[in-house]
Amino acid sequence: MNQIKCGNAVFRFSVGPWNMHPGADPFGPPVRNELDFLEKLRLFKKLGFGAVQFHDDDVCPADLSPALTRKATRAMKAILREHGLEPEFVAPRLWEDPRTIDGGWTSNEPKHRKYALERSRRAIDIANELGTRRIVLWPAREGTYVREAKDPFASYKRYLDYLNALLDYDKKIVILGEMKPNEPMDAAYLPTPGHFLGMGAQTKDPKRVGILIESAHSLLVGVDPSDDMAFALAAGKLWGVHLNDQDGLKFDEDKAFGAVNLRRAFNQVWVLARGGFGRKGEWVGLDVKAMRSQKQAVAWKHLANSLAFFEALCGVVKRVNEATVSKLRDARDYEELEAYVVRLLMGARK
Repeated sequence: MNQIKCGNAVFRFSVGPWNMHPGADPFGPPVRNELDFLEKLRLFKKLGFGAVQFHDDDVCPADLSPALTRKATRAMKAILREHGLEPEFVAPRLWEDPRTIDGGWTSNEPKHRKYALERSRRAIDIANELGTRRIVLWPAREGTYVREAKDPFASYKRYLDYLNALLDYDKKIVILGEMKPNEPMDAAYLPTPGHFLGMGAQTKDPKRVGILIESAHSLLVGVDPSDDMAFALAAGKLWGVHLNDQDGLKFDEDKAFGAVNLRRAFNQVWVLARGGFGRKGEWVGLDVKAMRSQKQAVAWKHLANSLAFFEALCGVVKRVNEATVSKLRDARDYEELEAYVVRLLMGARK
């Protein structure tokens, strides 16, 4: 499972340590034991993952001195090498700090914006030490609960200033925006990939600003994830994905990829394959969570199932007859086209 060739794409897989979690949610405490980090790495490798996604404080505590941060990061790099894994990206986890309750870089408080920038620069240092150029920004609290609480013009300027400050800090990093329309904030600034790419085009170095698309985040906007992915691929800006599934416009459920809507999952794999995703080193990332009801012994199956569903859908993609699809499109026989896709998903060979 380490690598799958599918159409024009080469798929390799990554996962974050938070995807193996003890089952706490906003309404209840943990129900499983937290697995040791090294045990997670062994499991990831066994399942077929090749890279690990990191928040800055997954590598080491956020309050360490620069010297101790370097020491801890070098130790993590050695651990990854020992397990045959690579780092995919580092993301500053700003949303859990008390200083970012009103946002990080869009906060009304100058001292809080300063903290967000300093911690983000530290995340870049960690990424460099680990050996990755990818910095992922999930703007979890960059929005409002009450729309009048922030001046939108000032907020957008602060957003742009923050991106430019990161691009200035290190000329080699690339920034991937992971957009989400809501949760935890009621309404986010730049809620979609298109919004973020529009902002990225205004930065000092637009070539280094791209997108990470998460399936559930697109669904929370009410759009098909495959359309968001195709849009970003066509622009050369899809530099990462987080695959999962979602049962309607609810909270971010992070269900196993393909578990809710197999046809929707097929279209994501088809778009990624046709768009040549992975040929420039991009990873297919999972962001899936075990259901709270799962026992400790089987609380890893959401990962294995997501990989298995993805691989099976690659098999479906390989069976697609593009000439048949084109013929049906030209004839505007969309009922037959839909039936053709459904039959493929049901196991038809052609």
